[in-house]
Amino acid sequence: MAETFRALVLEDDADAAEFMRIALERHGGMSVDVAASAEEALAALGRSTYDVLVSDIQLPGASGLQIIPEVRALDPTLPIMIVTAYPTVDHAIDALRSAADEFLIKPVTTAVLVQRATELAQRARAVRTESRQRVLAVGAHPDDVEIAAGGTLAAHAAAGDELVILTLSGGAVGGSTSARRSEAAAAASVVGARLIHLDFPDTRLDPAAGLITAIEEVVFEMQPDRIYTHSAHDRHQDHRAVHEAVEVAARQVKNVWCFQSPSATVAFAPNRFVDIDGFIDTKLEMLAAYVSQAHREYMQPDVVRATARYWARFSPAREVEPLETVRASETVAVAGSSVTAAPAVDGQGADADHGAT
Repeated sequence: MAETFRALVLEDDADAAEFMRIALERHGGMSVDVAASAEEALAALGRSTYDVLVSDIQLPGASGLQIIPEVRALDPTLPIMIVTAYPTVDHAIDALRSAADEFLIKPVTTAVLVQRATELAQRARAVRTESRQRVLAVGAHPDDVEIAAGGTLAAHAAAGDELVILTLSGGAVGGSTSARRSEAAAAASVVGARLIHLDFPDTRLDPAAGLITAIEEVVFEMQPDRIYTHSAHDRHQDHRAVHEAVEVAARQVKNVWCFQSPSATVAFAPNRFVDIDGFIDTKLEMLAAYVSQAHREYMQPDVVRATARYWARFSPAREVEPLETVRASETVAVAGSSVTAAPAVDGQGADADHGAT
């Protein structure tokens, strides 16, 4: 079966946008979304992963060239094809300087448009496949992972990484387990994560009572490149138990980081700061799936945003999720991110991770 690529067309002229959509869908076999403004395009890129961006230059508000740095921040692997009716030398130079991957002049034929877009999409898919990460996030209860690392997982999702969320209890103390299971599945689907939901007793998790073995089985099956889980610096006994179990079960995993739960203590000492600019809305969408927990203060969008802004003081980013490092072995790049293995993290390097770590 032929590979289906996803294209985002950024074009404010309705007729031109329709032409490109039909050409790419009917003749290129692509799935196509259309944005009429730079703001719409950036919002779409924050929600989904695309294989190619086809953009006009002349747009309302920011131009197609002006947003290229923001597009690269959200997804460094996304190829950008500029299609314009204004083929001036200045525009061509600007496109090259802005790292556009292709520059076509209108009117462009269907064959050329489809050929160039397909070539760029194939290249992007190959790069992502080569650098694809297997990411495991382990939480004691439904919503633990999303509250603490939802933005980080959204960044990994935008990179096309494989995501698994392992939730170890049904969260019976916090409400109906059936409702919470459904909510957890809905939240995982937002970022395309596979959910593994086990039935250990809420508030009585014990590393020696099967917890280590259960996590070991998932680690063995998945062979994750990186794991996110609870910190030892936490008032909740289940969170501490999960941390201890992961340390044993994931002893061969080279990259392990601990996130901050609402019950974390003042001893929580992050040394990585994950830039989730562009991914906070996706995190909020994940949290919104937990309707039964909507009354909790830490689930409120203003609190989530304020927390992300607070941690951003340690980073050039505007919105951040903090992590404690257990082990880190490499430097990697993911969509919307540049992740370093240094003790501290920056927007793209030393003091704050930009995107997922």
